Amino acid sequence: MNDSEPKQPPSMKPFFVLWGGQAVSLLGSQLVQFALIWWLTQTTGSATALAMATLAGMLPQVALGPFVGVLVDRWNRRLTMMAADAVVALATLALAYLFWADVIQVWHVFVILFIRALGGGFHFPAMQSSTSLMVPEAQLTRIQGLNQALNGGMNIAAAPLGALLLGVLPIQGILMIDVGTAVFAIVPLIFIFVPQPEKQTAESPSERTSFWADMEAGLRYVRGWPAILILMLMSMIINLVLTPTFSLIPLLVTDHFGGSAMQLGFLEAAAGVGIVAGGLLLGAWGGFKRRILTSLAGLIGIGAGTLLIGFAPANALFLAVVGAVVVGGTISLANGPIIAIFQACIEPEMQGRVFTLLTSLASGMAPLGLVIAGPVADALGVQAWFIVGGFVTLIMGGVGYLIPSLLQVENGRSLAHPVTAVAD
Repeated sequence: MNDSEPKQPPSMKPFFVLWGGQAVSLLGSQLVQFALIWWLTQTTGSATALAMATLAGMLPQVALGPFVGVLVDRWNRRLTMMAADAVVALATLALAYLFWADVIQVWHVFVILFIRALGGGFHFPAMQSSTSLMVPEAQLTRIQGLNQALNGGMNIAAAPLGALLLGVLPIQGILMIDVGTAVFAIVPLIFIFVPQPEKQTAESPSERTSFWADMEAGLRYVRGWPAILILMLMSMIINLVLTPTFSLIPLLVTDHFGGSAMQLGFLEAAAGVGIVAGGLLLGAWGGFKRRILTSLAGLIGIGAGTLLIGFAPANALFLAVVGAVVVGGTISLANGPIIAIFQACIEPEMQGRVFTLLTSLASGMAPLGLVIAGPVADALGVQAWFIVGGFVTLIMGGVGYLIPSLLQVENGRSLAHPVTAVAD
């Protein structure tokens, strides 16, 4: 074929085979998450314990994210995803044994949540940065809409199913379901070709840069893109208040609404309905031409829905359910376009570093919020955090429309800061 001829868009069949296997595995992961959080709620009855569980699941992203991103950009991404899925499955198997042997302790759960999050910390950037090489750019926002719908569908299925399974299976049985579904994520990766960035495959040993040079190049890349820095700052503020808020939902159900696992399942399923609806809308519509406008509108919706949950009286669980639907729907509209912006505008060989750096900085504020939220919620009640989180998110979404550089994020990074790295 002549170089001047347009390239054919990549076939999306391999991507959807991979996507389908990940969807099955995600159901098992959601069941485990629901079961473990409910076990902690029933065992400890402590907001601090729930906050610590969330913290254990976030520490790998916060502490290791920048290092993970460099490794993902240097390693074979298909093998990275396979290894990450295998580590998560083995950790879950170990936890199932501890429950079966009746020697489980709360700290065991925290450790396993940490290991599972570490595996996910490698898998997420590898999958997201591979997507841009397997999917035509024009379809990226729609694919992210489908991803959001998938996550919502898992919430709809996993929460009530998890509550039902807790009534008929020991918790180790639910954990073994997750081990089984991991096979569906790993096996397709054995047979599917996952493209690697051209830079990675073209380098000779003498041209390869050091780990630290690659990390420095990623930092310079982000510093040369003011709009990304603004997005990181906004994400840090939102995570400071919003992550602790939603880690406390089980206690909101039990302490404020006087509910049980089934009511928690209904509330999480309502959020799932919203995520599916928002994801399907995004998948069909594609969002505004300027993707960032869709994300900012989504932030405003998240804030409004969170406030509705926070202000719902104890005898009006249905208002919290409505708020959960609103939050879920607008989460899809907020998150999907942002990921699509990164996949479309960031060079494939830099995506692992940028994804993990954003995640690390955004998540880095959440532990501080969690450390504060647990004791304060134990003393003042969990509703206060929903109100604070809602107001802050609402304000962030509105302020975003007033920042010109943020609105121009899709124009690309500044060319005044070229990305270079010194070879070994």
